[in-house]
Amino acid sequence: MKSILTKKGIIRYLHEISKELEKRKIQGEIILFGGAVMTVAFDARKSTKDVDTVFRPPKVIREIAAKIARDYELPESWLNDGVKGFVSSNGSYDLFFEDANLKVFTATPEYILAMKCMSLRLGESTDEDDIVFLVKKLQLTSPQQVFKIVEKYYPRNQIPPKTQYAIEELFETKIR
Repeated sequence: MKSILTKKGIIRYLHEISKELEKRKIQGEIILFGGAVMTVAFDARKSTKDVDTVFRPPKVIREIAAKIARDYELPESWLNDGVKGFVSSNGSYDLFFEDANLKVFTATPEYILAMKCMSLRLGESTDEDDIVFLVKKLQLTSPQQVFKIVEKYYPRNQIPPKTQYAIEELFETKIR
């Protein structure tokens, strides 16, 4: 079952989560990361394969996401929190929307850029395209400006060497 999650679909499913939370009289919070932010907040691409999030309460939202997956024939992992390993304690967020029982936030452009650099999969065109988009959106003109942003969220000694080389190469080949 291959799923393409568009902006319209993602927003619909988030509202469905809110409705289910309301039925249960529970308040929830979701923070969107990765391709979901690139799709819904920045309109940088038409779709994403999954919705990378951190959410609370985790057990309840996992149950609701599983129900939505069944109802809309989505993969079980359409809403996942695998991004937790890349979340920085310095993370910065913008409120995307608020329903009666759900607040949805998106990582800021700078923070998404830092995360994309940290998790960069070489040869993965969506990662590279997202980084190029964010560099242009933030009007950055050098790799050093990108590294300064990354270091705002992650200690310098945790930044993989491949990130430095990849960013420098992107500036040579795709960012002008």
